[in-house]
Amino acid sequence: MTTPASAHHPTGADLTPDPPAAHPTAGPARAARAHSFNAAAAQYAANRPSYPPALFVAMEDLTGRPLAGTRVADIGAGTGIATALLHARGADVVAVEPGDGMAAQFRRTLPGIPIIRGTGDDLPLSDASVDLVTYAQAWHWTDPARAVPEVLRVLRPGGALALWWNTDALDVPWIAEAAARMERHFAIDVSAEKRNVDYRTADPSGRLDFTRRTVRWSRRVPVDTHLANIGSHSVFLVSGADRTASFLAEEREHLLRAFPDGVVEEVYEVVLLLARTPA
Repeated sequence: MTTPASAHHPTGADLTPDPPAAHPTAGPARAARAHSFNAAAAQYAANRPSYPPALFVAMEDLTGRPLAGTRVADIGAGTGIATALLHARGADVVAVEPGDGMAAQFRRTLPGIPIIRGTGDDLPLSDASVDLVTYAQAWHWTDPARAVPEVLRVLRPGGALALWWNTDALDVPWIAEAAARMERHFAIDVSAEKRNVDYRTADPSGRLDFTRRTVRWSRRVPVDTHLANIGSHSVFLVSGADRTASFLAEEREHLLRAFPDGVVEEVYEVVLLLARTPA
């Protein structure tokens, strides 16, 4: 979730992930999207979805150890949505975040959790210092050729790398219809997120072998919270105020016709990929 830590699709993931041949962090447009979250940090913190307990249960199952007492580095921590949940499960967690606005919001929200400024491509952590490295909707902003060696450097023997993304459940009719409207308005491919998870986790070194778990969950929120959520995503933040406002106004009308009580159920599938290192 952050800078660079999360550009997402209608309610959860990256709207326009690069094709496999493209460098995930290359180009001024990509950089602008990565840094766009700093100005919207408060909106991001107030309206973005969280993660279900089942995600962390799956993480514990795959690592073979409880999060309680585990030394965790949460990279691209953003405003601290995932960091707070890791901490609540008893993890000894430190956050790493490059963005000024996101880090400032993190400190306001979670003053008792340490946060260090840095990126996944150059982790500000000591060798063999953590048991688990996590990226909550942030790995796609890294260069795996640099990030993987950094992860392996800071992990202790038997440690693990966990990556996850909230992706929209496009089998839900209203979500599919909203995604189609967004695709038309912004000329993007909403369904690309799930298709591109595998190339994003490609390990150039061949030293990581990922196991995948998918966790489905939902939350019920007012229409205005839903709109504020999608409005905090990078495709909106870099598209210009008028273009964004026009879409959100039209989308509000669509949603209120479909949900006259003013409440929507956002349905997500969290895609978790976890790789363990040798003990």
